[in-house]
Amino acid sequence: MPAESGLSRKAIYGIVFLALVLLIVLLRMTVFAPEPIEVRIEPVQRGLVQATLTNSKAGTVEARRRSRIAAEIGGRVVEIVHREGAQVKTGEILVRLAEESLRAKLEQAREGIPVAEARLEDACLRRDRARRELDRTRRLAEQNVISEDRLDALQYSFDSARVACESAKAELGAARASLRAAQSELAKTTIVAPFDGIIAEVNVEVGEWVTPSPPLLTSPPVIDLIDPTSIYISAPMDEVDAGAVRPGLPVEVTVDSRPGETFPGRVARVAPYVLDTEAQNRTLEIEVALDDPAVSETLLPGTSADAEVVLETREDVLRIPTSALLRSEKVLVLEAGRLVERRVELGLRNWQYAEVRGGLEPGEPVVVALDDKEIVAGARAVALPVPESAPESSAESGAVR
Repeated sequence: MPAESGLSRKAIYGIVFLALVLLIVLLRMTVFAPEPIEVRIEPVQRGLVQATLTNSKAGTVEARRRSRIAAEIGGRVVEIVHREGAQVKTGEILVRLAEESLRAKLEQAREGIPVAEARLEDACLRRDRARRELDRTRRLAEQNVISEDRLDALQYSFDSARVACESAKAELGAARASLRAAQSELAKTTIVAPFDGIIAEVNVEVGEWVTPSPPLLTSPPVIDLIDPTSIYISAPMDEVDAGAVRPGLPVEVTVDSRPGETFPGRVARVAPYVLDTEAQNRTLEIEVALDDPAVSETLLPGTSADAEVVLETREDVLRIPTSALLRSEKVLVLEAGRLVERRVELGLRNWQYAEVRGGLEPGEPVVVALDDKEIVAGARAVALPVPESAPESSAESGAVR
C-alpha cells in the first residue's frame, strides 16, 4: 500500500506539472501573446517590367543652338531694340551702337571712288596716246626718218603710261575695297539675330561702352539668344554602360522643375569617347531628344534632369515590387496570419519591379516593406489596410546593372 500511494502521488505531480506547462503555453499564446506586427503587402500581379540604365550624375537641359553674341567692334550702345523674353527672327536688329564716325568713314570711302575712276581714265588716255605716237614713230623709223634714240624715248613714254594705267586700276580696286570695308565696319554697329530664338539675357544698357573680346579671352556677351526648338537633355552615363547604350533607344526623362511628370524621348547621340576628367567616376555623355517638341520648348536650359534609357521591355508578366526581395531571391508571404519565407525565380528586374518566373502565384500577398527587424519568417502579422485613395503606381522603369 505505501508503494502504491507513492506512485499515485508522483503521477499526480506529473499531471499537475504538465497542466501548468500547458496553461503557461496557452496563456502565452492567448492572453500574453505579443500583438501581431503590421506589414505592408502587395498582391502578385501581372504588368510591365523594364530594364533601364540611369545617369550616374545629374543631367542638364541644354540648347543645341545657343548664341552668346558679343560685339565685333567697340562702341557706345545707343538703342536696345529687344529685351529679355522677346522672340526674334533671323536678321532682326537686337542692339545698335553709335555709328557717326564709321558713317563718316563710309562717305569718305564712297567719295574716293569717283576720284580713283577719274585717275584711271586719265592714265589710260595717256597710255593710249603714247601707244599711237609710238606706232607712228616706228613707221617713220622704218624709213630712216627718225633716229633710234627718239624711238627709245617714245617706247619708254608708252611703257611708263601703261604702268601708270595699271597702277590707276589698282588704286580704283583699293578704293572700292576701302568702301566695302567701311560698309562692313558700319554694319558691325548693329547686332542682329543669327537665328530665330528667344532672348535669354541682355547684358548692356543704353549709354554703356562695349568692346570686342581680345585674343584668347572671352568678354561677357551682349546678348544671350536661345533657340527653343533645339532643346535636348545631356546626361552622363556610367562608363560600364558604354556597350549597352546606342542611338534610338527609348528614354524616360524627368525634370526637377516638373515634379511628378515623365517625358518620353530617344537617344539622339552617344559620345564617341569616355570623359575621364575624374579618374574614379568616368562618364559617357548621351544626348536625348524628347518625342514632343512642344514639351521641349517649355524646358529651361540649365535645369537639372534625369534620363533612364530603356534597354528591354516585357509586358504582361508576373511581377512584384523590388522592395519585397530578400537576399538570395526570397520573399515573405503572409499565410494564415504568419510570415512564410518563399524562394522565387526571377527574370528581368529593376529598381521598382522584378519579374517572377516561378515560386509565386497571382494574387499572393508579399511583404513589400522590410525595414522593421521584427519582420522575419515565422512572425505573426496582419496586413496594413490600403487607403482607398492611394493610386496604383504606374512607373515601370528603374536602374539595372
